[in-house]
Formats: sequence, C-alpha cells, structure tokens
Amino acid sequence: MSLSPSSIRTVPSLFRTVIKLHAQVVTPELREIVLFRNRHYLSGGFQSQPTTATRRVLSGKGGVGKSSVTTQLALSLSLAGYSVGVLDVDLTGPSIPRMLSIEASKVTQAPGGWLPVPVHEANEAKGIGSFRAMSLGFLLPRRGDAVVWRGPKKTAMVRQFLSDVLWDETDYLLIDTPPGTSDEHISLAETLLRDARPGQVAGAVVVTTPQAVATADVRKELNFCKKTGIRVLGVVENMSGFVCPHCAECTDIFSSGGGVVMAEEFSVPFLGAVPIDPQFGELVESGKRPHYPRGTNIDGVDIGGEAEVDETTASEGTLVEKYQSCSLARIFAGITRKLTENIEA
Repeated sequence: MSLSPSSIRTVPSLFRTVIKLHAQVVTPELREIVLFRNRHYLSGGFQSQPTTATRRVLSGKGGVGKSSVTTQLALSLSLAGYSVGVLDVDLTGPSIPRMLSIEASKVTQAPGGWLPVPVHEANEAKGIGSFRAMSLGFLLPRRGDAVVWRGPKKTAMVRQFLSDVLWDETDYLLIDTPPGTSDEHISLAETLLRDARPGQVAGAVVVTTPQAVATADVRKELNFCKKTGIRVLGVVENMSGFVCPHCAECTDIFSSGGGVVMAEEFSVPFLGAVPIDPQFGELVESGKRPHYPRGTNIDGVDIGGEAEVDETTASEGTLVEKYQSCSLARIFAGITRKLTENIEA
C-alpha cells in the first residue's frame, strides 16, 4: 500500500509564520541533522514555537548510520538538560520512529498545526530535557507502506512539516534528512536560509564511515554545504571499529581515520569517532538495557558489570534512561559538548 498525496492534502497548512527548517542528507552514508536553537526567539526554529538552534545531519553516502547519529545526538542533548525536537524528513525511508521505539504512536492534530509525538517528558530532578519527534512514519498505516511521490510532492510535504508542526519551546531542533543533493534538497536549503532568523541555523553535522569509498562521496556533501553557505559544525566518523559483545575488544573492520583526514582537508572540526556497538542496536530493537563485561573501558572508565541483570529489570525505564548504560553515551556526550561549544562560539 502507498500513501498518496491526497491522503495528506486534507490536513490544513497551519503554521506558516515561523521558521521553516529543512534538512538534507546527501547519500546513504552521510546525513544532515539540522538543529535550531530555541532561546534566541520565541517563535523560532523551523516551527512556530521557540527554537534556539537548528542542526542538520548530512551525508553524501547512504548506510553510514545517519539516523542512529541523529538519535544519539538528541538523547545526549536531552541528558544535558536541553529540550530537543527531531524532524525526520526522509519521506521514503522514515526510520526515526523505530529508532526511538515509538512506531505505534500517532500524530495529533491541534488548532494551528500538528503536535509532535513525545518520546519522553522533562525530568528536572534528573536533569533530563524533554524530547519530541515528527516523522511521516507516524502517518503511515503500516511500517512497510511505500511513499510513491515525485520530487514536488515530497518538497511540499517537507515544507508543511517545517511550517505546521507545533514544537512548543525547544532548545535544539535536529533534522534528519534523506540522502542526495537533488532539487529537493536544494529547495529545502533555500527555504531554510531564506526563512530562518539570524543565528537560528546552527549548521550541519556531516557523518561518514572510515572507508575511502565513503569519504569520497561525503566530500560532495561538504562541497554542497560550502556552495549553499551552510556552516559545517563538524564531521563524525561512524562505524569506526566494532566492539565485541563478549570481550569488549574494538576491531577496525572498516579501517579508521578517514573522517579525520577529510575534516583536515576541508578545515572543519572533527567531532569524534563512533564504533559499532551491538548493544545499542539491541537497545533500539528490543528495549533491553546495555550490559558489558568487566574490562570495557570508555574514556578510562570501566563500564562493565559483574553479572547481567534479569530480562524484566533490563527492560525497565525510558529509552533515555537505558541509553545512559550504553558505551556510546559517553562518546556522544563528548561529541555533543563539542557541538554546543561550536554553536555558542
């Protein structure tokens, strides 16, 4: 079954007065997350509510883990106390609902626009900020339904997402975009740069994997950002090594260092290298809290435990609470810290 344009056309175009965001991800290996910072103005971001900063996650290549990077950046920002929104504009492959374990949720229409789906509420006692998400995946009857639209229809849908979603107060808006540098992405970039207020568009985060074949395609995304005047906040090298779930040894199965070389070549910051951790995949797929053997060291800290907890205990808690036990949480905490410093600078 496919979702036709007529099935969405009935939803009124409600909020067109505030910033319209768009994100683009260039190809399967790089992705662009756009973040809007919401403190600078009350009706900001790419919505009609206060959004201080917007970041995009881009990629010139597919399959580099753009959605997983977007998800973990959002979780890390939330753990740092910021209110976060994620807009998934990958219309033909919306994966954010599944990454956040909220596939069964549906979008609510309210006077003036659409209400994004809550991932978790703010918890001031624990220093955790609120987290909301919006995706075409919430509008599809079934996970396997295809969206068979030509470029103009997709562009119209993305622009409606940018104008009609009521985010409320949001510190950072991350936009998860599809691969490519086609007319659709150019149109999105033009809209964002035209409608955003000064200082609202923080820039783009470029994701790559270490191999030369990946970085060669990602370079096209960096050139795209340069030509369109989008600031590159930094490069993330994803899948930089594989963490063995049994002994915690990290092996460079895809080599390493390609992202560092590319960042130096384009004179942009290198934010960090992220290994493949099967425990993160299990957390996303089954909701099981990560657990590591003793000797698993991250930044000089042993995060391993004596014995694995039972299934019931391992599944308790929200996604953001369980993510704190993941080895990648410490890595993304450092990446997020660099990003926020770059934005403030």
